[in-house]
Amino acid sequence: MKKILILPAVTAVLFCGCGDKAEGSASEKVPAATSAVTVTTAPETTENLETTTVCAENEIPEDVVISGLEEVEVYSDVTLGELLRDSNFDVQDHKRLIDTSELGEHDVEYVFDYKGKSYEGTFTYTVADTTPPLCLNSGWNPYAKKGEPFDPDTIVGFADNYDRDPKLSYTGEVDTSTVGNYPITVTVTDSSGNETSWETTVFVLNEIPAAQDNNPRITFREFMDKYCYENVSYGIDVSAWQTNVDYEAVKAQGCEFVLMRMGYCYDEIKMDDYYEQNIANASAAGLDVGVYFYTTANTEEKAREQARWIVEQLDGRQLDYPIAFDWEEWARFQQYGMSIHDLNEIFEAFCDELEKNGYSGMLYSSKNFLNNFWENRNNRTVWLAHYVDETDYEGTFAIWQASAYGRMEGISGDVDLNIRVNEVPVY
Repeated sequence: MKKILILPAVTAVLFCGCGDKAEGSASEKVPAATSAVTVTTAPETTENLETTTVCAENEIPEDVVISGLEEVEVYSDVTLGELLRDSNFDVQDHKRLIDTSELGEHDVEYVFDYKGKSYEGTFTYTVADTTPPLCLNSGWNPYAKKGEPFDPDTIVGFADNYDRDPKLSYTGEVDTSTVGNYPITVTVTDSSGNETSWETTVFVLNEIPAAQDNNPRITFREFMDKYCYENVSYGIDVSAWQTNVDYEAVKAQGCEFVLMRMGYCYDEIKMDDYYEQNIANASAAGLDVGVYFYTTANTEEKAREQARWIVEQLDGRQLDYPIAFDWEEWARFQQYGMSIHDLNEIFEAFCDELEKNGYSGMLYSSKNFLNNFWENRNNRTVWLAHYVDETDYEGTFAIWQASAYGRMEGISGDVDLNIRVNEVPVY
């Protein structure tokens, strides 16, 4: 019996705190101007030249109410119409977005219509940050070695929507001279005074334990049977970790597509050792192919440089999937000196550079970060990582990486297993 993979009607990938903010409204008198302003509309020809007189601010009737939002949230999308929502006139260009990119007081000029005449005015509003920092890693490996100094920054990860350098503090005692368990409360505070706190327990040990892998493995055939949905395809993603892949054997088991790491960048851009072999052999086997790039870019220029490098390597080659942006350094995000907004802008810059060269970008991330970090404001293709029997992610995704512990003939060791939702376009 085949199951139907239920998808939501719209994408819902929003970072909480980036919506409109309205804590109050203000009414203000428009300061007087010294003269009337005449706006001339340029005609297509020199005939029938039309002029529209816009009355100066000192001519605004006394019964005009100029009232609107006193405060808006940083980076929120607020239009002129929303800003001046409590006024009793019709503002022109009401869909124009106001500037919310910097904290502090801002002035916006506008033109409005009232009783058959047009007037100009200026409105003052404040951009504020009321969103607390986001905990990205509450202490996944909360270990401290006996006899060594304890620094909570090494075991947690956090970010702020605006502040690139939020401050970390903690309460509680961690005595690294004595083996034991030490509960602490961690607090992160941004430059606007917003705070996020959580509790964790630090384990002081003689030796830090090695990571344990007790995850059950699943064969590709078992995977296809388990996720037997209608109108889907099944595939894998690979990198140098899979070494020499036999793509003929992979295809014979029902695999239809391969997403492969082209390269990665920590301090410098490097090509995956097996990329050229993977792209040649997977294509020769008749599999659909796509590429991804593992990045730690913390500036838009670095992201653009990496995108240009990818384009150069492809040299005009067409792919069956958009190029995936793979950013996963969440454990200690704060070390990269950027905000949540910054990384979203970096992703957009990466995609923009690809599009300039005829390619498209795709966002790879887990359910948690898609829900709480990524804005994906241009609704780019999503490659979801969520290792569960049935995903409850509510956004739209084209590919679902449902397991990191797949096994199949032709590959030595583990391989990631993916489901392509065919009804969701990737381009």
